Amino acid sequence: MIDASCHCGAVRLEIARAPDTVTDCNCSICRRLGTLWAYFRPDEVTVIAARDATAPYIWGDRVLAFHHCRLCGCTTHWRNLDPKGDRMGINARLLDPRGLEKARVRKLEGAAA
Repeated sequence: MIDASCHCGAVRLEIARAPDTVTDCNCSICRRLGTLWAYFRPDEVTVIAARDATAPYIWGDRVLAFHHCRLCGCTTHWRNLDPKGDRMGINARLLDPRGLEKARVRKLEGAAA
């Protein structure tokens, strides 16, 4: 089990395994958030937080909800709002850097989309 948390610890994530790949996207939101995304099936991730510990941000085509900690502001993850969605994104910058040593960084040209 791999652990991740926001800065204040109010939101923790337990992930089934270390990511093999992380995505560095430069779309309008990801470049502002400064995130590296690790993708998992929702059943591979447990979000441990009080009921309203995160605040979602939903915009554009309204298919993703980006969550951030209400206390410290760290972006923690995104959830797919499509009920058929089979993946979610975890902000890999919240992982211990040793858990990312073997992960390949994939550049995603999201700004052109």
